[in-house]
Amino acid sequence: MAAWLWLRCILGPQLQRIHRSPDPQRPDGRAGRRGWNYQPRGLEKHTDGILGWASTLWSLSYYSSPLLLCYLYRKGYICSSKLVPVSQYVGTVLVCLLGVACLRGWERWRNSEYVQFISLLEQTKKNNTPENKKKLRCYDFDFSHWPVDFSWSEVSSQKLTKAGVSLLRSEPRLRGAADSVLHSIRTLPCHVISFLIAHSFGRRMLYPGSVGLLQKAMRPMLQQGQARLIEEFDGQRNKLKACDGNEIDTMFVDRRTNGGRKGQTLVICCEGNAGFYEVGCMNTPLEGGYSVLGWNHPGFGGSTGVPFPQNEANAMDVVIQFAVHKLGFQLSDIVIFAWSIGGFTATWAAMSYPEVQALVLDASFDDLLPLALKVMPDSWRPLVQHTVRQYVNLNNAEQLLKYQGPVLLIRRTKDEIITTTGPEDVMSNRGNDLLLRLLQFRYPKIMTDEGVRAVRHWLGATNPLGEATVYSAYEVDDDWCVSVLQSYQADKDVLFPWTVGEDMAMEGRRQLALFLARKYMRNFETTHCTPLPASEFHSPWRL
Repeated sequence: MAAWLWLRCILGPQLQRIHRSPDPQRPDGRAGRRGWNYQPRGLEKHTDGILGWASTLWSLSYYSSPLLLCYLYRKGYICSSKLVPVSQYVGTVLVCLLGVACLRGWERWRNSEYVQFISLLEQTKKNNTPENKKKLRCYDFDFSHWPVDFSWSEVSSQKLTKAGVSLLRSEPRLRGAADSVLHSIRTLPCHVISFLIAHSFGRRMLYPGSVGLLQKAMRPMLQQGQARLIEEFDGQRNKLKACDGNEIDTMFVDRRTNGGRKGQTLVICCEGNAGFYEVGCMNTPLEGGYSVLGWNHPGFGGSTGVPFPQNEANAMDVVIQFAVHKLGFQLSDIVIFAWSIGGFTATWAAMSYPEVQALVLDASFDDLLPLALKVMPDSWRPLVQHTVRQYVNLNNAEQLLKYQGPVLLIRRTKDEIITTTGPEDVMSNRGNDLLLRLLQFRYPKIMTDEGVRAVRHWLGATNPLGEATVYSAYEVDDDWCVSVLQSYQADKDVLFPWTVGEDMAMEGRRQLALFLARKYMRNFETTHCTPLPASEFHSPWRL
């Protein structure tokens, strides 16, 4: 028994924190006491440090391996006579690290807190009861050892593609089989280079939060944020298994019991390209009193995999399935909230689950390609276009047009990330293009050339005074606009696009265009990465 326990301590996960235990005397089930960081003893602390440095050096070697291999080749180290001593040296290092791991396991075996934790973890893996899982949630440890709480296979009945859930894809149009073969041969080098770019530095530039070294640097902040969610808000951490096998790290805060009307609404949050639910946009609806479900992109935090579009959509799908089938929310109770690049998964969810209550997109864009072209050399333009369209086609606008429900866009007027010329030029903000695409699809007879010009005039305003000046210059009558739209809706009751404004004078179309633009978009005078206050989080406008 002692040998078995020692082996478990050697192979067990690193324990970070012991959260409070629920106090049975409190009727609301909230925390009985605050948690505390796990304190490893002297030998365990030192061996943890050695293994941590070894992991960091391995990560550095992995990311620098192309340059390192070129250097070793030029120095003549890559040959049979030199490889044998190197392999012996590597073997010695591995044996030493194994000895360090055994010493760490022995010191853990002598620590009652770790022994209690590892015994509970093994018991939960054998008998995954709600009671065992509730006790296990009182510990923060390496999430790869956490048992799966929900799998897509438990409820999924939808038709999946070979890769997973369905995505919008742009297929090349060719005249015939011969053209297809010639085209494939001609574009083969471009395909190879695009694949290498997308799977090496391209993906890491697009999603820096998936880089292991960055996550190591942010670990104390993430652990503090997670402790806050669990200990102050009674958050529940869950592991979901997507249809591609990736495990998704999620956090759920339930406000249905004592949160009032807002607590009955679940806000699912989609983070940015360097955002984590522990410190990301999940805090905005949380402070607003909503029930909230946050999740980390594949490759972020405790989630496995890499954040390519297909994996992102697969992850979002299992998050929604979990919310409906395990947490007990209806789709009509769910609001999808996204910040920045999270707009891709949010618009995919709205397109694939059109019954969701509403969609809120903060500092998001219409299409990745213009932003990718901004940061790459002009000579790379054809290669960048091919790489984006083939491997990271974040086509938010196309997906958004498939959704019929209420939408709110939040534009940062000092945004420096999703502008193509700079934060001082608000007209280059790609959120403008997202709004125009949405309005032109839903109200094509209103968004004629005159309507588009009026909306662009309004978008050029960078503060409330400028917005009000433009609005009054066009003499917009809000009551008249509402009555026109309600009358059309009552008579037609049809899905978008609407033909309202078809027989209207130019002044009327301008008024309606500006009215709709102000209802679908709100400005927030700040930069891209400033957290959105709860006061700026609103339910989208409904007619």
